Amino acid sequence: QVQLVESGGGLVQAGGSLRLSCAASGRTFSRYSIGWFRQAPGKEREFVAVIAWTDRWTSYVDSVKGRFTISRDNAKNTVSLQMNSLKPEDTGVYYCAASTSIRTVYSGDFSFWGQGTQVTVSS
Repeated sequence: QVQLVESGGGLVQAGGSLRLSCAASGRTFSRYSIGWFRQAPGKEREFVAVIAWTDRWTSYVDSVKGRFTISRDNAKNTVSLQMNSLKPEDTGVYYCAASTSIRTVYSGDFSFWGQGTQVTVSS
């Protein structure tokens, strides 16, 4: 079992930056791949980024490549998502999730989810 809590969301102007954090509890955190997903109003939840627990392989949705960076600190049981050059279309609720799959971007492979943190980017 892994419990996840997101933080760091807020309101920012276009072009600004935010750093989201996902704090996890559970002794086996280092054995979970951690992903970030987001859901905009009226839209389905979409994959944003993931970092594997083995070789720290990462993957990003095309729309955030070059702007977002995912990282993890297993000693602190945290995963961060650094978001730069934010755009209004980045607005949504951001969720972190944990998966035992080594390399996956599919939400169905993630068994544990946080409650989400709101990110709003104004134009």
